[in-house]
Amino acid sequence: MESSAALVPFSQLPSFFPQKPNNNRISKLVLLGHPNQEPSLPTRLHCQKMYVPGFGEASPEAKAANNLHSFFTYVAVRDCHCTAREQSYNTEAYEELMEFLSRHSLNDGDKFCADLMRESSRHQALALRILEVRSAYCKNDFEWDNLKRLACKMADESNTRLMRDYVLETSHVDNEGKGEATNPKS
Repeated sequence: MESSAALVPFSQLPSFFPQKPNNNRISKLVLLGHPNQEPSLPTRLHCQKMYVPGFGEASPEAKAANNLHSFFTYVAVRDCHCTAREQSYNTEAYEELMEFLSRHSLNDGDKFCADLMRESSRHQALALRILEVRSAYCKNDFEWDNLKRLACKMADESNTRLMRDYVLETSHVDNEGKGEATNPKS
């Protein structure tokens, strides 16, 4: 299947702005639909995604990814903590991690791991293990499809509950199940 597209010099297209002198003498081309077709103004693309304003420099997905990144660090620390506690030969690692956790916040996972690496050589080994577990959990063990399903289910159930509660509160439906609504302003 061949495309019937033609390249037309940019200078031949209608312009709504004053022309600038062409100093570089490189011809700019625009892809058009058909060689015999007159150039037309570009049509606006209709996007099916919702625009969410107010997130500044990041998209809502970037903000969610940042929160998940912190959560993955928390999961990795918990895994290393439980593993060190269960290993009878590694009680020092457990005690060192507990002591470090008491002094440092996990709110910023990258800062936590960076500080842990710089504490001592034994702490460095713990930090590297946390980084390894965090990456493995994110790539291999976290159930992304389940996350989407649960998030959608929670939003739908919450919306339904809130709307039902509002309707029951404002319509004064008879509690005996007769289904008669009364108008509170009559």
